[in-house]
Amino acid sequence: MGHWFSRNIVEPGKLPMLLALTSFIVTFLVTRTIVRLIRAGKGPFGNVSSGGLHIHHVVPGVVLTVIGGFGAVGSDRHGIGAAVFAVVFGVGAGLVLDEFALILHLDDVYWSDEGRKSVEVVVLTAALVGLTLSGFSPLGVDDMTADERQDRFTFILTLALNFLLILITLVKGKFRMAVIGTLIPFVAIVGAARLARPGSWWARRFYGRRHRARARSRIRTYRHDKRWTRVRRRAQDLIGGFQERVPGRGSTPS
Repeated sequence: MGHWFSRNIVEPGKLPMLLALTSFIVTFLVTRTIVRLIRAGKGPFGNVSSGGLHIHHVVPGVVLTVIGGFGAVGSDRHGIGAAVFAVVFGVGAGLVLDEFALILHLDDVYWSDEGRKSVEVVVLTAALVGLTLSGFSPLGVDDMTADERQDRFTFILTLALNFLLILITLVKGKFRMAVIGTLIPFVAIVGAARLARPGSWWARRFYGRRHRARARSRIRTYRHDKRWTRVRRRAQDLIGGFQERVPGRGSTPS
C-alpha cells in the first residue's frame, strides 16, 4: 500500500518528505493547542518538570530530530524505515521550531512579542517544504533542457548571480525574500534592488552619509510594516494563540 501510494500519488522518493511535513505541521498544531490549554488552566495537561527544573518541549524535540535525521540518512528512501524516521524527524522538528524564539533569545519568551518568531519560522518552513514537494527547486534545475544542462558555464553563472542577489537581499535585512529567492529563481532581484531596511548591515555601511537614503529607507519601511504587520500579527495570533492573556500564568508551558 505504501509503495503504491508513493508511486501513484506523490513523486518517487518524496513520500518521506511528505510524511515529515505532515507530522511537522500536526505536531506544531497539537503542541500549540496543548500549551494554550495549560496556560488557560484547562484539561488534564500540565508542565513537565524534574527536580524543580522546568523541561521545555524543545528538549524531547532535539532528541527526536537527531534520531529521525540520522535514521533517515542511514535508511533507504523507499523503505518502511525511511517513512518511520521521516515521521520521527517531523515530530522532533515541530517541537523544536515551536520554541525557536526561546533558543534564539536564550530566554522564556514563548508568549511575548519575541515569541512570535517561532510561529513565523514554522510557517516559513512549512511553506518552503511545501514548495519543494510541489516541484519547485532552487534555480529551476528541473525545468532545464538537456542542452541547458550541458552548458555548465551558463548554469554556474546563473547560480552565482542568484546567490549574489540573495546575499545582497540578506545584508539589506530582507530575510523572508532571500529565503524565497533560494527556491524561486531571481525573486531576490526585488530585495536587492530596493532600499535596505534601517539597522541592516547595508544601511549602516552605505547610508551613513546619505541622509536622503536613510530617510527614504525609514519611510518605506514604516509604510511596509504598517501595511503588513497587522495582517501578520493577526495570523500569528490565530495560529499561536497570543491573544490569550491569562493573569498569573506567565511561565511557558511545555
